Amino acid sequence: MLHIDCICVGKLKEDYLKNAILEYSKRLSKYCIFNIVELQDEKVPSNLSEAEKLKIIEKESNNILANIKENSCVIALDLNGKQYTSEEFSEKIEQITQYSSHITFLIGGTLGMSNQLLSRANELISFSKMTFPHQLIRVFLLEQLFRGFKIQHNETYHH
Repeated sequence: MLHIDCICVGKLKEDYLKNAILEYSKRLSKYCIFNIVELQDEKVPSNLSEAEKLKIIEKESNNILANIKENSCVIALDLNGKQYTSEEFSEKIEQITQYSSHITFLIGGTLGMSNQLLSRANELISFSKMTFPHQLIRVFLLEQLFRGFKIQHNETYHH
């Protein structure tokens, strides 16, 4: 069975987001073994220098790198990534499963991810040109994964 990890910086605090993640995780269990890895985010001071910003990004990114399984296909969620329709995203996941049984999605912290981490990714994807809280993007990702599996299996959900 396909394994999907989602490595995220920061913990969810809002109950409504936690509930959505629980619901979609439960729905995904029919199609894959899904796991969320929540990593500690760094405190971001209000008057942040460029050097402090880079240090935080590097620390969070190194923590993410340390949690990526060796043979996993890595997809980083990044504003500069490629945008897909739901059907294209479903097809992309299906293509990946032809050569990998493990996919890792990366969701960085509020300041983003280091170039080193982004270069480790097999692909960069974006859900929108708009900026969203990284906690909310988790819900978007799980919903699109679920929708994608429904599309692959020709099951009612996607219209």
